[in-house]
This record gives sequence, C-alpha cells and structure tokens, in this order.
Amino acid sequence: MNHLPSIITGRFAPSPTGALHTGSLVAAVGSWLMAKNTGGRWLLRIDDLDSPRQVPGMVDDILATLESFGLLWDGEIAWQSRNIEAYCATFEELQKLGLVYPCGCSRKEIALSASAPHHDDDCIPYPGTCRNGLRPGAAVRSWRVRVTDEEVCFDDLRRGQVCQNLASYCGDFGLRRGDGGFAYQLAVVVDDHLTGVSQVVRGDDLLGSTPRQVYLQSLLGLQQPGYCHLPLVTGPGGVKLSKRDNLVSQHLGNWTGREGRLLLSVLRFLGQEPPQCLVGASCGEILEWGAKYFDATRIPLAGGELCY
Repeated sequence: MNHLPSIITGRFAPSPTGALHTGSLVAAVGSWLMAKNTGGRWLLRIDDLDSPRQVPGMVDDILATLESFGLLWDGEIAWQSRNIEAYCATFEELQKLGLVYPCGCSRKEIALSASAPHHDDDCIPYPGTCRNGLRPGAAVRSWRVRVTDEEVCFDDLRRGQVCQNLASYCGDFGLRRGDGGFAYQLAVVVDDHLTGVSQVVRGDDLLGSTPRQVYLQSLLGLQQPGYCHLPLVTGPGGVKLSKRDNLVSQHLGNWTGREGRLLLSVLRFLGQEPPQCLVGASCGEILEWGAKYFDATRIPLAGGELCY
C-alpha cells in the first residue's frame, strides 16, 4: 500500500512543441487547484526531450501564458533535457536486473504482426519477436522492458480503480531508442521521482499509459504518486482537439483581457460552481476561490466542449 506524503506536490509538464490550447489549460488549472486545495506545491517541468519537434520561442510563450492566468509555479523550473544522466542510471539499473533487451523490429513490422487492436494512446501491442534474442544481422532499434502477464492496477481519483494487462495491451514496451534517446515512459517516472511529485493530474488521453509508469515504479521500488485523469476538452461533435485548435497563447494575444472569463469556464468544465460575484474578477481572485473551494468529487466523468 502506498502512503502519500501529507503535503501534496503536483506538477504541470508541457512540451514546447506548440502553444497551449484549452485542453492543456484545463490540465494546468486542474493540477494547480488540486495541489493548492491541500496547501501543497505546484511544480513546472518543461518536457523538452523531443528536440526536433520543438518550436523556437515556445517555452517563453508557455511561461508567459501561465503567468497571464495567474498560474505561478513553486521553485525552479525543471527540464527533462537536464535529467539525461538520471535516465542513463535508471536504464542501467534495469539492465543489471535483466529486465530490458534489445529489439530490432521497426514500427511497421510491429503493426503488421500485432494481432491486438491499435489503442488510442498510439501504443501498438508488441508481439515479443525479439524477446529471446535479435535476429541475425538485425540492428538495435529500441530497448524494451519485459512485462508480466498480469494486471497492473492503480486508483484514480476520478475513475476509481483502473487495471490493465500490459502483456495484452502493449506487450514489452520501449524505454530507449536505438540512437540512445529515452522514451517518455521512462523519462516521466524518473522526472517525477527526482522532484518528489506525489500527485499527477493530467488529461484522460494519458490514462492508458499510466499502468506502464506504475509498472516501472514497482520495478524500481519508487513511490507511486496519486493520479487523477481529467475529462478531455473536445471540439464540436466530440472530435479530439489537435495542437492547433483552441490555442491559448500570450504571444498571440487571443485571450488578452479575457483571461478571467476563460478561467471561470475551466472551473465550470471541471464541475465547480464559481459564484456570480467572480464574473469580472482577476485571475488571482478566481484562483484563490478555486484553491479554497475546489471539490474533486464534482469533476465529471465525461468531457466535452468548453463553453466560454
């Protein structure tokens, strides 16, 4: 049984591959309110491992946008790119335990050979082709961690108990690319451990990958954070927002002077009932109310459009 610390440490971890959109703002506000509601800390981490896809100047835009909504972080900003040595050490630890192996399969080969369906979180189930050794002459395309044929479970504050059989859902999953780069699943587990994160609040689109992180935490003997996956903001007809939809950018100025209005909409989307007296209030006043009265039991199960 996991015993979480009494002082909550939450976090928000955007990637500088594009401006924040309303969905990412919901995640930021939700994680901020849930940490501050308990008198906890809210950390900011820039997930900048995917350097080829980063947009110049986007980090500054993200920081300015958060500040414009009153979402101020505690302590120094963390950067994934500065944690490479820790990723290497963790990977070597798993290697010594005999839990990882080299894989020579391409994504196309895995997609063609996998019998299970392709999940929404972009995880193609791996059939175990290289589990007992590389094919002769095959180059190493990735390093995978061995999973067991049993359910991995965790408690989600909104969803209740979530269980997933990794063997059938995703199979042995990648931790490192053949070129040496690290996968998100390993990086996020190490990142959260390094900064003492005890509460992870993020969108439902990441729910399917959480059991992989819980599994790695158990292999490494790390404390499991508490989890809460928030409903997703969708477009008309329930269509998932792309990274170009409903942008919230300080540099674009598309919400300048109307930040409080959008913030109140986010609170309502999360099932809260801000009083009428907050209409026209500053972001600081709105967040102060939210931190005091936020009720996680009111977060709806279903997502939908964000009504301004």
